[in-house]
Amino acid sequence: MLDVVLDQWKQAEGSLMIDRNAIKGLFTDLFVAGADTSSTTVEWAMAELLQNPQVMNKVKRELREVLGTKTEVEESDISQLPYLQAMVKEVLRLHPPVAMTYYRADATVEIQGYQIPQGTMIILNISAVHRNEDTWDHPDKFEPERFMNRESEFSGKDCRLIPFSGGRRICLGLPLANRTVHTILASLLHQFEWNLPQERRSNGVDMTEKFGVVVSLATPLKAIPKKCAS
Repeated sequence: MLDVVLDQWKQAEGSLMIDRNAIKGLFTDLFVAGADTSSTTVEWAMAELLQNPQVMNKVKRELREVLGTKTEVEESDISQLPYLQAMVKEVLRLHPPVAMTYYRADATVEIQGYQIPQGTMIILNISAVHRNEDTWDHPDKFEPERFMNRESEFSGKDCRLIPFSGGRRICLGLPLANRTVHTILASLLHQFEWNLPQERRSNGVDMTEKFGVVVSLATPLKAIPKKCAS
């Protein structure tokens, strides 16, 4: 991407549209969008797995079957891990990194009997879409199985699952975040056994949300890793 942008910069030399500041701003957006959302999603995923040990066991079993004695997870392995992918989708359904997104109507349109005037700023509640009872069975439950054998992607074409928004305003960091989250989670779960600290085992994980640039855990997750036996 940097190579393409630099080529555009050379071709548009003297233009105010692309300069060094614009390039730095573009890549800052890319890495913030792809890194902060990723770390938050990994934390939510580990919190849900520690709350749902049966799901964690299924993910770990799939990892053992696919990876065998491999110690390092490669990006090419992810396509062979459908349950891991389903689990990540379910995490992003329940805990989208950004709870709301914004659009501006380019033209006056009518949607389900409502007229939206041109120029209207539309605030889309992603969390509400993901927990819509008309779309999802048991919307507040953590059930990765709902995404097994079901076509649902983050491209924005499936309006039921839009953790990265959609259309022209889809998250710039989506490709980076998607690869990073799967690889990190697969590595953490394949190489370590995870448990809650003794003081948290009776009460479980505090799943209270904190709203900011991203929606994160109000109380940072604490977990104890133990290296898996070779």
